[in-house]
Amino acid sequence: MQIGEVSERLGLSLRTIRYYDEMGLVTPSARTPGGFRLYTELDLYRLFVIKRMKPLDFSLEEMRELLTTLDALDGRVATDTPREELMERLDAFREAADQRVEKLRERLMMAEEFAQRLRTESAMREQGLLPEADERATRPGTTAEGAPRA
Repeated sequence: MQIGEVSERLGLSLRTIRYYDEMGLVTPSARTPGGFRLYTELDLYRLFVIKRMKPLDFSLEEMRELLTTLDALDGRVATDTPREELMERLDAFREAADQRVEKLRERLMMAEEFAQRLRTESAMREQGLLPEADERATRPGTTAEGAPRA
């Protein structure tokens, strides 16, 4: 399939797909006589793996290493590395992904809490339930911003 269809199916821009080709992460399996890139389902799978690694902040080198490990495990590339060691590498990537997902969950929880505080403050202000900043600054036990003193 051509790059436009790949882009559509995976939700990646043409520029991003070309960039991964330039970086040697996913090289199209073939080209048309006119030079257009042609991708196979395996190429799409590799792009899918990269797309899933990106939000977890894996580096291009880490992406390359995982793809190489997967290729070796599936017999697509010759390797002298024992299968057990390849499985250990794969497990290390799984552990790293799990840790990164947990960090993202923590950050998301903090962001959701902050957004909820803003919604609450906005609603209270609309209803006139919060005193103006000058009044909050003069209340005992608060900072100039109206937040409780630690």
